[in-house]
Amino acid sequence: MSNGILGVSQLEMLSQSGTGTITVIPPATNTNRTLTLPDETGTVITTASLNPLTSGTAVASTSGTSIDFTGIPSWVKRITVMFNGVSTNGGSVYQLRIGDSGGVETSGYIGAIQSTGGTSNFSVGVSLLGAASAASVVFSGAVVITCIDVATNTWVFNGSVGRSDSAQASFLGGAKALSATLDRVSITTVNGTDTYDAGLINIMYE
Repeated sequence: MSNGILGVSQLEMLSQSGTGTITVIPPATNTNRTLTLPDETGTVITTASLNPLTSGTAVASTSGTSIDFTGIPSWVKRITVMFNGVSTNGGSVYQLRIGDSGGVETSGYIGAIQSTGGTSNFSVGVSLLGAASAASVVFSGAVVITCIDVATNTWVFNGSVGRSDSAQASFLGGAKALSATLDRVSITTVNGTDTYDAGLINIMYE
């Protein structure tokens, strides 16, 4: 087979054998795509995921009591949540939650966060700051959410964020099993009433 550039639909019909280089151009719509290459006997020698690294739409965290990203595709196995200069009008601790088609889940989170102020455990969500802060404080950083077990829809968390007051930083790790396939991420506060007034939040998934 000579070198060439093939779309995914063409690869599905490919049956020739030989050597060469294949450059895959994924279709415009993100789907659960896998490239499988057999040898001359039909034995699979290479299997690779073609799912791209995809950016969500950045949301200005300047209003509302929660920032929600919904419609995350079912093939996604890792999500990075990114924060830049985020603030609310109150001092309640920020928390991240995940969910499925039944909604955002508010229990069953395990793990802990460590910060300058000490260590605290998760319960109803993943804490993003170890302690309450003044309304003037902003924070930036990232949290990575990775699927560790597809069969049980279990996800693990790790990340770090920095606050603008006293050079404080927080480091977190934890886990959460969902009742169905993940399709959403929500960032809110423990009291659920503080309103966002500064910053930017986005997700990247693959």
